[in-house]
Amino acid sequence: MISMNQFPWLTAIVIFPLCAGIFIPLINNKGNQSIRWFTLMVCLLNFVFILYVFNKYYDPEYGFIQLRETFPWIKNLNINWSFGLDGLSMPLVLLTGFITTLSTLSGWPITRYPKLFYFLMLAMYSGQIGIFAAQDFFLFFLMWELELIPIYFLISLWGGKKRLYAATKFIIYTAIGSLFIFLVAFSMAFYGDVITWDFNELTRKDFPLSVEILLYIGLWIAFGIKIAAVPLHTWLPEAHGEAHSSTCMLLAGILLKMGGYGLIRINMQLLPHAHAYLSPWLVIIGVINIIYAAFTSFAQRNLKRKIAYSSVSHMGFVLIGIGSFSDAGLNGAILQMVSHGLIGAALFFLAGSTYDRMRTVVLEEMGGMTHLMPKMFTLFTTCALASLALPGMSGFVAELMIFLGFLSSSSYHIGFRIFITCLEAIGVILTPIYLLSMLRQIFYGLNGSLGIRTQQVMDIGPREIFIFSCLILPTIAIGFYPQLVTKLYASTAEKIVETAISSEKILILGDQLRISSAKKIVLDSLL
Repeated sequence: MISMNQFPWLTAIVIFPLCAGIFIPLINNKGNQSIRWFTLMVCLLNFVFILYVFNKYYDPEYGFIQLRETFPWIKNLNINWSFGLDGLSMPLVLLTGFITTLSTLSGWPITRYPKLFYFLMLAMYSGQIGIFAAQDFFLFFLMWELELIPIYFLISLWGGKKRLYAATKFIIYTAIGSLFIFLVAFSMAFYGDVITWDFNELTRKDFPLSVEILLYIGLWIAFGIKIAAVPLHTWLPEAHGEAHSSTCMLLAGILLKMGGYGLIRINMQLLPHAHAYLSPWLVIIGVINIIYAAFTSFAQRNLKRKIAYSSVSHMGFVLIGIGSFSDAGLNGAILQMVSHGLIGAALFFLAGSTYDRMRTVVLEEMGGMTHLMPKMFTLFTTCALASLALPGMSGFVAELMIFLGFLSSSSYHIGFRIFITCLEAIGVILTPIYLLSMLRQIFYGLNGSLGIRTQQVMDIGPREIFIFSCLILPTIAIGFYPQLVTKLYASTAEKIVETAISSEKILILGDQLRISSAKKIVLDSLL
């Protein structure tokens, strides 16, 4: 394990954005320029800190938690202020810093309550990094709650006409999930003779299978809400449909990944026997996500809701990868989270830029805009091709790894593997249909109001091209050289899968022993 006795870098990375945001009310409000630049500099500086920690202290070959910082916090309950990073959390911390910085830059046109807006963005920054770095279950819950309130206000104050409904639905769903997290964390911490919230120590507790299953289901509800698993997904289209594009970038780029991270970090690592028992249901729900969301996306008239349902579909692949019991499958699931973080953020950014020019997100009111916005058309087409997993893009590599990982998994019957893979393939076929149809409706045809088409609509500008380029270039780079990302977490993913397979073998052996014991009892009674 790498020592970090010199300076508590992880704590600094978590609390710096929030602490810096406290000074925003003191900034001169003239023209909003000072607030914008201050917030952007804070985001950039924190991202530089993350890159420094990654470059100096992080070792990708070491598959366990490193950079560990643990300080006593609430001693009576044995709660510690504990952060650490491994191959699972490091890529998502890097993604958080990257997406949040670009999201802040995309919010520059906002003039309503700018001080509050940028403070909430920085608070979100702290909460999301804290979730991916926390090594104490109570601290994890606290950080989970920290990101809840900023998102509610970001949707309710800077959203569309139904923003209050969307924000209320979001907070109800998420609050229910938070309640399950707290109940499970409390139950796990107080189970047995030792009270502990530490993830490492919780793995050593010997929970009965029945207890593990109950805890697993409770966490599945919480994380299923966050990853937008069917039928817990209905908050997502509403939130995306009404939120400002900068908020949508955070929702698609980072927030959905919190659900996948929780399923791997807690469900899969802390409750491995229940995961072995319930993983087939995870795979089935993942397939439902892919097929259902793809078909539902066809019927959406709202551009942002159509993209939101594509996100639900893509998260289905993450669920299948998590439930695959294979190195390739889990590697693909983590890569899919990173890939979709970049592509999803880019799609919602472009949707927001399109709305700023056309003043509508209703697809029937668009059309015939290619000659007025050729740059926008080029960028939107490139991003749509990335989303449909075109070879050469990161999504193609991630989905291929999940396909091969699940198909080659020895934990499932060959017939079940072929059946699931065929259903996945149907989802892959449906994706380009609804995405290319979306492009046609936006840029071609005779739709759209006459007023818009007779105006001189401004094409996408330098700031927007810069933001899009920052998102799409890594997508292409990962597509051609996936090891840019996979080498960060391959060792950790391998160890997680080894633990899961070992738990599955123990579960199977236990079933065999129970069956043998039952047979012996029957034979003894007959004799």
